[in-house]
Amino acid sequence: MNGDPRGGEVDVGAEMQLNGVSALMELLHMDVETEEVKSRPATEDAACSRNILRKQRHWERQVAAKKSKRKEEKQRRKLHRKQEAGTSTDQPQFTKRVIKAITKERLAEAQSAGLKLCVDLSMTDCMSDKEISRLAGQLRRLYGSNKKATRPFHLFLTDLREDSCLYRECIRMNDGFLNYMMEITEESCVDLFPPESVVYLTPDAEEVLETVDADKVYVLGGLVDESIQKKLSLVRARELSVHAARLPIDEYMVKNDNVKNFHSKILAVNQVLDILLTFWDTGSWTEALQMWFPPGKGYVVAPGDSLMPSATQTQDKG
Repeated sequence: MNGDPRGGEVDVGAEMQLNGVSALMELLHMDVETEEVKSRPATEDAACSRNILRKQRHWERQVAAKKSKRKEEKQRRKLHRKQEAGTSTDQPQFTKRVIKAITKERLAEAQSAGLKLCVDLSMTDCMSDKEISRLAGQLRRLYGSNKKATRPFHLFLTDLREDSCLYRECIRMNDGFLNYMMEITEESCVDLFPPESVVYLTPDAEEVLETVDADKVYVLGGLVDESIQKKLSLVRARELSVHAARLPIDEYMVKNDNVKNFHSKILAVNQVLDILLTFWDTGSWTEALQMWFPPGKGYVVAPGDSLMPSATQTQDKG
């Protein structure tokens, strides 16, 4: 069988035409895609611009907040340096061994005649593992502050069971915890002291703490509460049937404008101790709050006179 000799030419020609059509279709497809990109709705561009602007504003707010915080911390450190310079010039320089011996002697004296302060650790069942770890860190800083104090307190960790998570965390996180010069007990503050002598410090109390009395026993609620369960420490004070009072924050401080519009009177136990130690040493709430109230809480010491008469201590400083 002989085929048509022109059949091959027809097939080649048809193939070339098909290839040309395919190339043309590809070019048309590219043109269509280009036009689609060019004709993207203006609303999409606007939405993209709004997102960029929102992110930029958020970043600017964060930068402003960080600058403000750095400025406050710098002022606070400057104040500390001035106060330390004012006291260090009158004191001789000691070796570390001598300083350690003096510290131990002061703590021993506090255990026999110092103002008594308890940290109530009965509320750890309300706390997460993370919160318990944070509390263990606060207890380390609390002890460190007491060690450095000129007139340290006699410290008690009450309601601290040896089988508790907090006890194990304190041993894990705090070197030498079992050798701390403080009392560690499973008993409560009212098991150790007459209830009428106990003053439970809680931010939810109505009555303000005007002074610090050497005949009283002060109790801090050992509580880290990120979920903000309200009035837990006040409820605990009522359970113990003891007097409750709050630090005079409203009487000596005012709200300070900040980027986050954040204001809180909730303090860590070591921060409350620092304030009490300074007041015990100086008799000035203004000085104690100005030195130790965290600037990030959104409060500053009120300018001029406070809303409360000058507080005076009733203990003998002799």
